[in-house]
Amino acid sequence: MHCVRKITEDLYWVGGNDRRLELFENMFPLQKGVSYNSYLLLDEKTVLFDTVDAAIGKQFLENVSAVLDGRTLDYLVVNHMEPDHCSLIEDLHLRYPDMKIIGNIKTFPLIEQFYGMNLDDKKILVKEGETFSCGKHTLHFVMAPMVHWPEAMMTYDEYDKVLFSADAFGTFGALDGTIFNDEVDFDRDFLDEARCYYTNIVGKYGIQVQNVLKKAATIDIQIICPLHGPIWRNNLEYLLEKYQIWSKYETETTGVMIAYASMYGNTENMVNVLSMMLAEAGIKNIKIHNISKTHVSELISDSFKYSHLVLAAPTYNNNLYPLMANYIEDMKALSVQNRTVAVIGNGSWAPQSAKLMEAKLSELKNITLLTDNFAVKSALHTEQMDLLQELCDKIVASINEVNA
Repeated sequence: MHCVRKITEDLYWVGGNDRRLELFENMFPLQKGVSYNSYLLLDEKTVLFDTVDAAIGKQFLENVSAVLDGRTLDYLVVNHMEPDHCSLIEDLHLRYPDMKIIGNIKTFPLIEQFYGMNLDDKKILVKEGETFSCGKHTLHFVMAPMVHWPEAMMTYDEYDKVLFSADAFGTFGALDGTIFNDEVDFDRDFLDEARCYYTNIVGKYGIQVQNVLKKAATIDIQIICPLHGPIWRNNLEYLLEKYQIWSKYETETTGVMIAYASMYGNTENMVNVLSMMLAEAGIKNIKIHNISKTHVSELISDSFKYSHLVLAAPTYNNNLYPLMANYIEDMKALSVQNRTVAVIGNGSWAPQSAKLMEAKLSELKNITLLTDNFAVKSALHTEQMDLLQELCDKIVASINEVNA
């Protein structure tokens, strides 16, 4: 049975949800599933905006057929060629053989690569700023390269002032019937999912996102229809502000995120003592992650969120603890920057981890280090408490400067 919702007078959500998927891109844990959004416009000509992942293909095809209600599908706009949004192109082509596909110069080589389809007589090539009329609706095409694939584009409907934003403004998390932002408690249910989605999927491409935000500022947008997550039909300023913060690598929350690795509990003990000192000094926003149990995607999300980071890890085989090394490599790959960081090392006979973490962090942009080879041997003792308190005082002073 079809499962659709009306967005405007003649625009419908025809997507679906996958609550069974455990790893997005076979990499990022999904606690609440994911939605795959697709949109169908009924004008003089019918226009579908993107498809969905093959996992929900049956539901999607039923949805499209139900909304068309006997009409044919005239056009498919392909804003993004990642398989979770284009897997049903071939099925639609077989069901609606006269359907034409609208895309840019980088779209069609990817269709050929994925599906081997010959579309010479079925493709409509569009460029930045070009328009397409399907009746009373006029579509404008906005190129969004590397947000987050090179062929990505957005489509703007000037009649209803709707922006079909591809993977921009999306979020993890299935939609529970409530597909609009004003039907959910976004901060409670989706903000962490949205941040995790952005930072891990798009985070590297802050400059490209900034370019798209500048284009968006010149358009009268009333509704944003992303390919994942809720549709935004009010309070767009909130969402755009979040994207400004994330894409500029600015601080979202003034506070401390502590990420630690500990084999036998001694490094963990140092972290617990430090967090108590910070709390007693009045720092309220403190988040602690055991990186051996926390997926790196969550660490990256909080690295974007918090102003101050503390990384603590033991030496392992005369090198850096592997999971900490992997986390810092991901920080570098996803362009984490503009953060203040303290490093705590540990080791029983040759403590190297602090130096190694500091060396890796030096490869990131605009990182302020509060420590210089701060390390203990094996376990924290009374005579080192003053040094840990000094570190706490440095972190607190730095946070107070931010708040001043």
